[in-house]
Amino acid sequence: MKLNRVNIRRVVKGVLIGLAVAFVLAQFVPVDRTNPPVETRVDAPAEVVAVLERACYDCHSNETVWPAYSRIAPISWLVAYDVNEGREAVNYSTWNRYTAEERAELREETWEELAEGEMPLKLYPLLHTDARLSQADKDVVRAWAGDGERSGAERHEEDDDDR
Repeated sequence: MKLNRVNIRRVVKGVLIGLAVAFVLAQFVPVDRTNPPVETRVDAPAEVVAVLERACYDCHSNETVWPAYSRIAPISWLVAYDVNEGREAVNYSTWNRYTAEERAELREETWEELAEGEMPLKLYPLLHTDARLSQADKDVVRAWAGDGERSGAERHEEDDDDR
């Protein structure tokens, strides 16, 4: 079969129609965008919580703000995947489930991810400009992470466990 302009147009038209149909059908694939109840707030100074809320909570808490683009497939699949992965790594809304040792480790990991530029994910601050972290923001998180020091509430909790 010899390809001429008419045949090429038919092929392109068929491909475009196929893509449009696939896009419409993809919208019917269900995506879980739920926010389970918040069990507790992360035990941190207010300035640390403010940084975490701006740059981390959409993926690492049960307080995810689901933007309009999170309702359009296939982007919705990627956003839901990132949120599920983030909550699995650390969920600041279930901070009470972690032991004092785990919390200290998670604070340190939080700082390391920020310091190494691994978090927030590269694309996130492009779409959420308030998630761009200044050096002052990073310094606040670094001080919170400390060298594994526990907060007052965690020391009290561990003291209670020792009794």
